[in-house]
Amino acid sequence: MPPRTTPTERQRRLGAELRKMRTAAGITADQAAGLLGLDRAKVSNIETGIRTISPERLRTLACNCDCSDEAYVEALVRMARPGARGWWERYRGSLSAGLLDIAEFEAQATRMRTIHIAHIPGLLQTSDHALELFRAVLPLLPEHEVALRLAYRVERQRVLEGDDPPEYVAVVHEAAVRMQFGGPTVARAQLEHLVAVSERPTVRLLVVPFTAGAFPGSGQIFNYLEGPVPQLDTVQIDSTHGPEFLSGEAQLAKYRTHLDRMERIALSPQASRDFIRDVANGL
Repeated sequence: MPPRTTPTERQRRLGAELRKMRTAAGITADQAAGLLGLDRAKVSNIETGIRTISPERLRTLACNCDCSDEAYVEALVRMARPGARGWWERYRGSLSAGLLDIAEFEAQATRMRTIHIAHIPGLLQTSDHALELFRAVLPLLPEHEVALRLAYRVERQRVLEGDDPPEYVAVVHEAAVRMQFGGPTVARAQLEHLVAVSERPTVRLLVVPFTAGAFPGSGQIFNYLEGPVPQLDTVQIDSTHGPEFLSGEAQLAKYRTHLDRMERIALSPQASRDFIRDVANGL
């Protein structure tokens, strides 16, 4: 198989899982190379995501590592199989690799949970709202790139549509609900869109009011993307220099705790819709 010189985050994740499986079984890279009929350099490239691994070799490695979690192994096999190019590949070379990685993880997620404090989640933004955010990015973006990001955002949002969309749970703070990006007219349309989307059976929108007080992780924006098995869950954190992806067991547990806590202190779905309607009517 030809080497991949620019691995995606998903490819790096597959390699990291294989390395974790190997080291947990006490198998050295040289021993793995012998088991797989490869040289050590190729094993290293597989574990860094630079090179792909065939499903057959992956199963050989799992068998020799005494990995008895068949669901986990099959999930890794699906990651290793070459598949159709995702729609986001049309933007490769035009947008950052990190943005494309987000779409790839979303496309594979079985459930998504997110917390937003000052912004409406990207998958729930109207085009006018998103435009205001893109035009506020520093350094300022040229209009053609603003248009490109908007087109990409609209395509990302389609993950919540279709015949079998993943469950989506969005916890949004009152601060985000009251932000008037683009002025009252744009803000009102955004809130009305939130109410409409929240009525979909697979979308659960929860508002945390100011009166809820302090809560852990109040300064963070993150998405928790559940994989086909818990070991393949991923946390994506937004930052000014691009998205970051976390997958350590302790990290995942920490962010699940944050989400659980936020969902407990948030208003119910119906109370959240009523709250958003009240804010919209006041604009």
